[in-house]
Amino acid sequence: MKTNKKIAVIGLGYVGMPLAVTFAKNFDVIGFDIDKNKISSYQKNIDPTGEIGEEGLKDTTVKFTSNVDDLKEANFYIITVPTPIKQDNTPNLAPIESATTMVAEHMNKGDYIVYESTVYPGVTEDICVPLIEKISGLASPNDFKVGYSPERINPGDKKNTVENIVKIVSGIDDEALEEIASVYGRVIKVGTHKASSIKVAESAKVVENSQRDINIAFMNELSQVFNLMGINTFEVIEAMNTKWNSLGFYPGLVGGHCIGVDPYYFIYQAENLGYHSQIISAGRKINNQMSQFIINNVIKELMKYNKSSNSNVVIAGLTFKENTPDFRNSKVMNMISELNEFGIRPKIIDPYVKSYKGELEADIIGFEDIEEPIDVLLYAVNHKEFRETEDAKFINLLNNDRAIIVDLKNRFKQYESDVIKYWSI
Repeated sequence: MKTNKKIAVIGLGYVGMPLAVTFAKNFDVIGFDIDKNKISSYQKNIDPTGEIGEEGLKDTTVKFTSNVDDLKEANFYIITVPTPIKQDNTPNLAPIESATTMVAEHMNKGDYIVYESTVYPGVTEDICVPLIEKISGLASPNDFKVGYSPERINPGDKKNTVENIVKIVSGIDDEALEEIASVYGRVIKVGTHKASSIKVAESAKVVENSQRDINIAFMNELSQVFNLMGINTFEVIEAMNTKWNSLGFYPGLVGGHCIGVDPYYFIYQAENLGYHSQIISAGRKINNQMSQFIINNVIKELMKYNKSSNSNVVIAGLTFKENTPDFRNSKVMNMISELNEFGIRPKIIDPYVKSYKGELEADIIGFEDIEEPIDVLLYAVNHKEFRETEDAKFINLLNNDRAIIVDLKNRFKQYESDVIKYWSI
């Protein structure tokens, strides 16, 4: 049963598009994005994100559009645009302000606007609401309602989908909270959590990812120390995880658009209030240095074997996480940059990335394109396709004279030998 709510989802990336398709099962939905090429792809049932797929797009009733005038048809707006950071790691609110402006220019009295984009506490009420009021001439909360419901999408995860993740909801007042909870409750199978205020909901999002960032940073720091001690970090974690209250975090690269970005929003607002974040800032520093730490060890091993820039370096995985085609903000890109500094142009195998055009020197290839023996195999992303590939397919490509495995996922330890040098974080 569809209701009188007509929903417009603004921003159709890895968050907005699955959300729009999910809502369309119970509501009339407009899916809006300023990227005309993206909209054209969706209209042709082409899903570059891989989150919904061709069949999912064929079945959905979402009206995909890049025509801003179509927003006039809606009365419940959900903004899911990116909230990136600037070069100095301060929040870049331009996308959310632009989306807010578009909505304010086309909304009507009585409409609802819900933000899902990650922000620091206070952005919705202190920045977005005044902007809406200025442009629309309406006043909140009497003329329109706002709310915040942090996105919890996990790209590439087919189990924890929109419908199966508890949704935090909040509103500008009690009436807004109940209505927003009711709308989301129609599509979220596992239910909603009503936050006491918008600021609490905003805080929950940045804290979720800051907590993970700090825990991974702790493991990354341990891995650097254990490297000096000659101890395998994964073996330590395996032993530690036998205790019931071990948290199960592992060292690794922290990229993407959430864990590597959201902590900066918290740090920024804390600084505005006169507090210098120590733990969160330290975690960001450690995680940002991991790419350099890894490649420095690669170069040291190459130098031991008198190998140089003509070495055949193959990186398995380019994306920021497994089972997704998204390599924006991937720390693998940082490792490529570090290799380029030493005159090395690596080859990349990744089943989710078909081509790469950018400033960095790297070549996207397939297994079948590897003709020369591999001097360095850098196993970076544990894609499902890689996990289903027999170890021998990787090992047989290594240089029989001398090869190095740099293993970020603890897969190939058993192949260490007089010929194969094994190194892991």
